[in-house]
Amino acid sequence: MKRLLKYAGPYKKDMILGALLVLIETCFELFIPIMIADLIDVGVANHDLSYIYVKGVQMIFCALMALITGLLYAQFAAKAAYGWGAEIRKAEYAKVQQYAFSNLDHFLASSLITRMTTDVTVLQNMVNAGFRPVTRGPSLLVMGILLSFWISPRLAVVFLVCIPVLGVVLFWIVTKVAPMYTRLQGIMDRLNRVVQEGLTAIRAVKAFVRDEYEEEKFGEVNTNLTSSSETTFHYAVLNLPAFQSVMYSAIVLIMWFGGNMILKSNLAVGDLTGFLSYVMQIMNSLMMIANVFLLLTRSLASAHRIAEVLDEDVELTSPKNGIGEVADGRIEFENVSFKYHKDAREYALSGVKLQIPSGQTVGILGGTGASKTTLVQLIPRLYDATEGVVKVAGKDVREYDLHALRDAVGIILQKNVLFFGTVRDNLRWGNPQATDGEIWEACKTACADEFLSCMPEGLDSMLEQGAGNLSGGQKQRLCIARALVGKAKILIFDDSTSAVDTATEKKIREALAARKDVTKIIIAQRITSVMNTDQIVILEDGKVHSTGQHKELLAHDPIYQEIYRSQMRGEQENAIEEHGQWDENRQMPDAQERFLQKDASCVEIKGGFVSEVCERRGE
Repeated sequence: MKRLLKYAGPYKKDMILGALLVLIETCFELFIPIMIADLIDVGVANHDLSYIYVKGVQMIFCALMALITGLLYAQFAAKAAYGWGAEIRKAEYAKVQQYAFSNLDHFLASSLITRMTTDVTVLQNMVNAGFRPVTRGPSLLVMGILLSFWISPRLAVVFLVCIPVLGVVLFWIVTKVAPMYTRLQGIMDRLNRVVQEGLTAIRAVKAFVRDEYEEEKFGEVNTNLTSSSETTFHYAVLNLPAFQSVMYSAIVLIMWFGGNMILKSNLAVGDLTGFLSYVMQIMNSLMMIANVFLLLTRSLASAHRIAEVLDEDVELTSPKNGIGEVADGRIEFENVSFKYHKDAREYALSGVKLQIPSGQTVGILGGTGASKTTLVQLIPRLYDATEGVVKVAGKDVREYDLHALRDAVGIILQKNVLFFGTVRDNLRWGNPQATDGEIWEACKTACADEFLSCMPEGLDSMLEQGAGNLSGGQKQRLCIARALVGKAKILIFDDSTSAVDTATEKKIREALAARKDVTKIIIAQRITSVMNTDQIVILEDGKVHSTGQHKELLAHDPIYQEIYRSQMRGEQENAIEEHGQWDENRQMPDAQERFLQKDASCVEIKGGFVSEVCERRGE
């Protein structure tokens, strides 16, 4: 909590002024019981109306000043609480923006949302509701006890019995409730996760008619939160009856002993009245302190969760005096191995050796889980290699300034991410200073101009959250255009045309091929997406199985042959069934492999693959 207070910044003055105003308010309130005692013992006893009026005016003045200082305190406290909360949220959000992918793996998105909203609100409530009693309570307690001893030391002994009893009760409640608050915030994380998943995937829920299942899942975690809250606050509210029991017991004892002292003329009636006023103030101050302890107990749980976000060590940072410019798009992997966690038993990538000359177009193929995405994420330092070195333009990527490196490496991620706002705002993520002409040029290359030109507002068209008003292929084309708007020397396409039809994909490939100065890496599932590249890399179980061009791999590599056969066989058979021949527009690699003509007999190409097709058809 002490560390979080450093984020109060300019609001520290408001906190200090609020504390001073509370002290002034307390002093004015503490003067009133003394005046009451004088009013009774002097004014009433001597039937002196003028003295009574004077004391009455003084009491009214003290009450008004206490009211004014209390209102001023409320203003400064609110400003300090919400300003402090805003600064903490800002610090948390800024810290998350600095996180590497490996840091983000430590937190659920729903948990980060809770830590920036609910947990910060708990701290704000602690300041708003607890700052006054934490300042007022101790001052009332100390001054009240001192003035009570000044009025009657014998009666004040009652406090020496009551305060330890209250302390024991408070200690028991706090130790019981503290771990419950931490558990409560954890359940809040789970509730947010369920809500986030349910709303994000609402279309899938409707499509699969899983409404009742989602309601049951939400009901379960909501009931869990309710039960935990009831248990927590069941113990938290015990402080009120405990304090009232002790307080009224103290009053009964003081009335008993005080009454006997009055009968023996050892105590004046006004003194007993004033003493009882101090008793009430002391007990109220103790109750305030108890409530502050409960607030502090809950806020400490939230403060700990916030501190976890702020204290997370950012695993990827720019080096001092890092290289500020990437010279070209040359890429080298020198015996690179990688695993996501230090204690993981197996490597996701093992012993990768790879060289990609600047301006070359490289295709990457491999089965699911072959670590294709992991490989390319090492280039812009989204992760750091566990072993070995990744070089760009002949320099270790760890020597570059992160902003310079990532500006030079445009990556279209596997999952399309577009934000609420205009198309122009989204595309300018690639280059904030891009002109409309540059944006339209990028859209033309990505074939996004085909649908954007049909939209009434063009680049000013609004995208819904997650671009829900666009199709999958349109989203992919916009993401490609966004990367092309920048001045990247390396472009990475991580299966970014999977939702685009083959004709449009061909146009995009041809337009990208014209960018001779840009290195292009294409991760794809369709073999037609990479068969015309300068180099094809086959990954298997995180290792480079083979590299080469299409013809070489098709002739000698069994994995590539299997991928080729599984994908092209369906295309060939469908074409033969429908047209009696293979259509030349179906993107076969070259003229030698456009092999079937009408009324022709079987032609054996590439190890008998065509013979197998024809034999099954009985030709």
